[in-house]
Amino acid sequence: MPFTLATWNINSVRLREGLVARLLRDEAPDILCLQECKSPVEKIPVETFAALGYTHMVARGQKGYNGVAILSKLPLEDAGSEDFAGLGQARHVAARLENGVTIHNCYVPAGGDIPDRAENEKFGQKLDYLTHLRDHFRGGKPAKSILVGDLNIAPREDDVWSHKQLLKIVSHTPIEVEHLGEAQEAGGWVDITRQDIPEGLLYSWWSYRAADWDAADKGRRLDHIWATADISNAGHGSRILRPCRGWEQPSDHVPVFASFDL
Repeated sequence: MPFTLATWNINSVRLREGLVARLLRDEAPDILCLQECKSPVEKIPVETFAALGYTHMVARGQKGYNGVAILSKLPLEDAGSEDFAGLGQARHVAARLENGVTIHNCYVPAGGDIPDRAENEKFGQKLDYLTHLRDHFRGGKPAKSILVGDLNIAPREDDVWSHKQLLKIVSHTPIEVEHLGEAQEAGGWVDITRQDIPEGLLYSWWSYRAADWDAADKGRRLDHIWATADISNAGHGSRILRPCRGWEQPSDHVPVFASFDL
């Protein structure tokens, strides 16, 4: 069953309902995973998405913050959620397709501005989330699974506009990269985007703070699609939709795509 999957931190699904609808019309992925929905589940505009063929949804919501949702043209069932690091926040949901593939949609905490857990509680929460994620996969190694989402870490030197200048900036510090790598290794996850595009600068996020994000091009690859090793060879067609950053009232993230022949 071949399918195309996309992941997108939408930064409010209700505020950007029209942008989601535009992506679904223009690109028509079979599955769209959204993060930072900032909405209770019952207020997600499901009618708009269902009218475009996305009649299935699994989600966890939270008023004003966080929130993750999986929209799908394909039938899927709720496969649960985990409260990583015990934060009590809607940051993970899983769904299972009819072919047995489990999709994990994750929204890792951003971690604030100071990369020191002694001075910044949010940074500690981010590291704890990743540690719990690692231990979760060590406790039960996943199979036939895909993990996507805003992981809020750009792990490689070519995942940021300047490796040297960002080494002390949250999202690219060595301790964050190490924690993410341990979680990835624990689950036997393969980075599908980099499997397809092994070299070169790749970004999926550009700050709102830039006067001209496109000209400055100070991006980071914070959004990821991983697959377990048993199905990673089925992944292909990876792409990042940079033009979405230039849409009216955009998210600061853009969608990341991959296809799977399973």
